[in-house]
Amino acid sequence: MAKHFELAITDTSFSWQRKQAGINAEAALDGLYVIRTSLAKTQLDANAAVAAYKSLSQVERAFRSIKTVDLQVRPVFHYSASRVRAHVFLCMLAYYVEWHMRRCLKPMLFDDEFVKDTQATRPSAVAKAQRSAHAKNKDATRRADDRLSLHSFQTLLQDLATLTYNITHTALNPKAKIILTTRPTPLQEKAFKLLGVSLPRTQ
Repeated sequence: MAKHFELAITDTSFSWQRKQAGINAEAALDGLYVIRTSLAKTQLDANAAVAAYKSLSQVERAFRSIKTVDLQVRPVFHYSASRVRAHVFLCMLAYYVEWHMRRCLKPMLFDDEFVKDTQATRPSAVAKAQRSAHAKNKDATRRADDRLSLHSFQTLLQDLATLTYNITHTALNPKAKIILTTRPTPLQEKAFKLLGVSLPRTQ
């Protein structure tokens, strides 16, 4: 706000006044923003430029996921440059895996599976984004097409984490190595199928 005021300070007085011309100039642009690009209009028209700018929200979501929500890259408890680089590399690799998992698991999440089709029908990139009819039905029923419960990515991982892998032995043969895995639920079965993972089972 300092740029909008002109101050007069002396040893015995203090006065101020608004810079009305500057205030009026900024008020005329309230609610407006300008996006500039170095690309020619034939390469990236105005609508595509706005769409590219708004897609930065996906980058912000990735940083949020890496830093706090899912992967928690910080705080970093390493004290050498090579170890910090290795730590960040592993977190980036983990996010890459998460990105692919989210794409495969969309039918089980509240994510909009037809977001590209909905975007294609928008009059412009400036228009408010809308969820597809399929996604709205997901929100209303909280069920997938096969009637199984929908999840957020975090709660789905929590559900999958209930599967166990146990190594045991018998009293008659203490050296025996017997592997027991819990039987997955229908929801867990679906998740592994979408991920293309074959899960061995013994129970």
